[in-house]
Amino acid sequence: MPKMSIDGKGSDDGITRLNGPTMGTRWTAELTLPDGMDADEARGALAAAVDLVDRQMSTWKEASDLMRLNRAPVGDWVDLPDELLFVLARGLEIGAASDGAFDIGLGDIVDAWGFGPAQHPDENLIRNHLGKARQPAHEVLELDPEGRRARKHAPLALDLSGIAKGFGVDQMTRAVDALDIPGALLGLDGEIYAHGKRPDGQDWVVAVEKPDYEKRLPLSILTIHDAALATSGDYRHWVDLGQIRLAHTMDRRRGGPTQSPVASVTVLAQHCIDADAWATALLVKGEVDGPALARDQGLNALFILRNGDALEQIGVGDVFEGA
Repeated sequence: MPKMSIDGKGSDDGITRLNGPTMGTRWTAELTLPDGMDADEARGALAAAVDLVDRQMSTWKEASDLMRLNRAPVGDWVDLPDELLFVLARGLEIGAASDGAFDIGLGDIVDAWGFGPAQHPDENLIRNHLGKARQPAHEVLELDPEGRRARKHAPLALDLSGIAKGFGVDQMTRAVDALDIPGALLGLDGEIYAHGKRPDGQDWVVAVEKPDYEKRLPLSILTIHDAALATSGDYRHWVDLGQIRLAHTMDRRRGGPTQSPVASVTVLAQHCIDADAWATALLVKGEVDGPALARDQGLNALFILRNGDALEQIGVGDVFEGA
């Protein structure tokens, strides 16, 4: 995905480029600002949008609303903010639709493998989880939207790393809408939303990244507007166990990292929260069941498979078919 690191009030192409820290990474924005709008106003609105998501949904912040829910005893109702309830609900919906391939209830497995706040694999915990399937979160977590609360019916460690950043991009999109900014390319890690068009009236240009462990290189280029793009892959966060390299995406059925020839999945959708979660679900499903599920759900998805040193593409949907 594009890495936008310039932070300035304008350029010769009429685009204002901003960025800032959040969620252990950086949010980025390329904006077509209305006449008279100061860049600091846009920067403040975008920072507030992503910081709200971080405060509510981080597993790295003990005071977050998500961690309050994680610590609550089984059976106790926990009052939650609307944004978190919305993300939990969408996570459970996609979890059910993917037969548990997307699961927001794998926080303990994420931690065991060293991808959570502990940041170090724990061999004893890994042995406890590996090879043991578990009940999916959509069968364990109950939501009460009217009462603005949730409760667990069994022990559950929630982790929203596969969906919260996508929602964060959607929140950034709402922020630019509220400011009447006509065009914006918004990014948070590998999640992107193209709002409107560039100042020259053209679509925004985005890259589908090559799944390379060492370098950031484009594999293909897309031009999009009013659409979200998200990628889940094996090439940014991993752990090496002997000769085996295991990525950070967890498979509920295995009780550990997913293993398949699929190096990355990119999904184009109307909302970034959906693109983010579905990219993870399809990566977990693998090279056969993943494309089948994408077709069944009517998704636009691009699968990149490793075949030795070569890469193979499988495209699903009008945008990627025949890739």
